[in-house]
Amino acid sequence: MEKNRKTQKMVTLSAEVAVTETENGLDYVQVMPDNPRVGLVKPFSGLGRGQMLSNGSFDFVRKLRKRRKPDYKEGHVSLSFGDDGLDRVIFVLPNGQRDELTTLLPKEIRKVVGYLKKKGL
Repeated sequence: MEKNRKTQKMVTLSAEVAVTETENGLDYVQVMPDNPRVGLVKPFSGLGRGQMLSNGSFDFVRKLRKRRKPDYKEGHVSLSFGDDGLDRVIFVLPNGQRDELTTLLPKEIRKVVGYLKKKGL
């Protein structure tokens, strides 16, 4: 069975790289091409790991987030069984309903417990 392979596009830039330290101790890395052009590289935003080597080389590997639909979702609560070995119960409540939190939370958790009992877990 043949797998779909993504084509990798490689762009070589002649650029200056500025590395500065922010007030909270994090490094800020900025790559400024010598000849900037719109469309030179595909923009992206994401988490990842970047490393600056002592010879000035810099590389960045983007970490993609795997998202799954919850196994159970009703009202303000959802339940997910994670591939990372962690199960998550997420309770979301708009600010306007904050005063109802103490009554809604037990009701919503009972729904999750009922679902788990029904599934035999």
